[in-house]
Amino acid sequence: MIHYQIQPQDPLAHLFAVSLRVPQAQQGQRFSLPAWLPGSYMVRDFARHLIGLHARDGAGNPVALTQLDKQTWQAQDHDGVLELNYQVYAWDLSVRGAHLDQTHGFFNGSSTFLAVEGQEQQPVSVDILAPEGAAYKDWRVATAMTEAGAQRYGFGRYRAHNYDELIDHPVEMGTFTLARFEAAGVPHDLVLTGRHLADTDRICADLKKICEAQIALFGGKAPFERYLFMTQVVGEGFGGLEHRASTALVCGRGDLPSVTEPQMSDGYRTFLSLCSHEYFHNWNVKRIKPAAFLPYQLQEESYTRQLWAYEGITSYYDDYFVYRAGCVDEATYLTMLSEGMTRVTRGRGRFKQTLRDSSFNAWTKFYKQDENAQNAIVSYYTKGAMFALLLDLTLRIETQGRHSLDCVMQRLWQEYGEAGIGTDDQSHQRIVAELLGRDVSDLFAYLDNTEDLPLAERLEQIGVTLTLRAAAGQNDKGGVRDTTHGTTLGARYKAAPQGVTIISVAEGGPAHRAGLAAGDNLIALDGLQVGSNPDAFIERYGPGQELTAHWFRRDELLTGKLALSEPAKDTVAIHVHNREGSRLWL
Repeated sequence: MIHYQIQPQDPLAHLFAVSLRVPQAQQGQRFSLPAWLPGSYMVRDFARHLIGLHARDGAGNPVALTQLDKQTWQAQDHDGVLELNYQVYAWDLSVRGAHLDQTHGFFNGSSTFLAVEGQEQQPVSVDILAPEGAAYKDWRVATAMTEAGAQRYGFGRYRAHNYDELIDHPVEMGTFTLARFEAAGVPHDLVLTGRHLADTDRICADLKKICEAQIALFGGKAPFERYLFMTQVVGEGFGGLEHRASTALVCGRGDLPSVTEPQMSDGYRTFLSLCSHEYFHNWNVKRIKPAAFLPYQLQEESYTRQLWAYEGITSYYDDYFVYRAGCVDEATYLTMLSEGMTRVTRGRGRFKQTLRDSSFNAWTKFYKQDENAQNAIVSYYTKGAMFALLLDLTLRIETQGRHSLDCVMQRLWQEYGEAGIGTDDQSHQRIVAELLGRDVSDLFAYLDNTEDLPLAERLEQIGVTLTLRAAAGQNDKGGVRDTTHGTTLGARYKAAPQGVTIISVAEGGPAHRAGLAAGDNLIALDGLQVGSNPDAFIERYGPGQELTAHWFRRDELLTGKLALSEPAKDTVAIHVHNREGSRLWL
């Protein structure tokens, strides 16, 4: 059995010590580290964090290693036992890599464990050792990996059936908070690392409802024996990554409710949606997945045009299940839905990139966004969620409620997920066509064009109104609201020591026409110093006015004419006007 060992060697220097023992190395045995990890579609070159890699044989004699490329090494011809030792620098406080200091340790196996090429299907064991020193005597281990001698939440030996499973069980260690609940008879644990005042009973009660609702959708039996919500609690942060029996999460400290906060805050509803999103991935991408991911090719980009389905459909269901499970009311859900749509309607990129192209180019466009992203690309998450809503509404309306997107997901689970078969570019369309009993090329054409989706028309058919209005400032995320701005700068900005710094500029807006660009420091309008809210400043002038603007670009003072115009109606508001009709969906 291939055996790994990992130990926090120097938490203050953020170093893990890793060893790998191969009982029967092949001639010219190669070793490699993934360039990316499933669920996060960008090449991250984890190998750049490996330090001091060297090899020895079973007798302790050095064995030469030759590096073949940025992440692959080949051992000198050798029969028998081969042992590799190296360090991993761990200072990535995210869900993707590894992080270690005196407060906790976290790692994904894809960033720490070298693969033994040609032997990836061999069973493996791993010893997770505690850091040395009295300061760490209370540390514990959280992972969904199967114990092989270690006690639950203890240091010691764990095992996996193969390398793919090994790197799909992230590990958290430290003095974390642990809370537990059961969903559909399956143990679920909530692990909170970091300082917090969270009401864990409330969080567990809400997560239980969401998890049970999702398990019920897919037949009532969870595809795992236990599950972990592993959460790093920080001052400000947000992120999540799905795994086969756990999820790694990052959330802001203020997002978690305390016992003194009975109301549903925006931060907490966002946290529940994040948990719902990653949990839905247990089916939709961990087990139902594109054929291109069977198996994963982690040495280089693995392209698919189906991320609209795997992230978009999941993004539709994340908020929807928070509502269906009873964690938020209808009005709150419609606000959440409006906010998601608004992120699409405010970007000109939706007219320039299709959903399939967005999926295919995730590696270089979605995951490497710059200040022009809103003008150039569309998100397969948010617009994908809108397309999922269109499918759901169409199925419900045309079949009088007999079918819905739920039925599509159930078919996908039965025909692909449980069978271990990957989907192709036509799988979803075929199932929808069979449920509707008609050709659905008209629907799926929206994946290949840049037209706005006809959601307003579909919603109106069930008594729900979708309108577009002007924003009431840059902090207006969407939803029903009484006030709007008469005009806006047409840019996102943040406060600066003097004036504001431009973050991004909307194509065609006043800031764009005046010549402002991301990074500029706007200091004056109409000869007056700009405060921290230029939208409120120009609101007093109204559309049709032209103001002289002054700003610094680097160290150069520039000037231009800011021609104020009617603000774009790009903010979504959704409300029910026919309660009886809306029951088909809500």
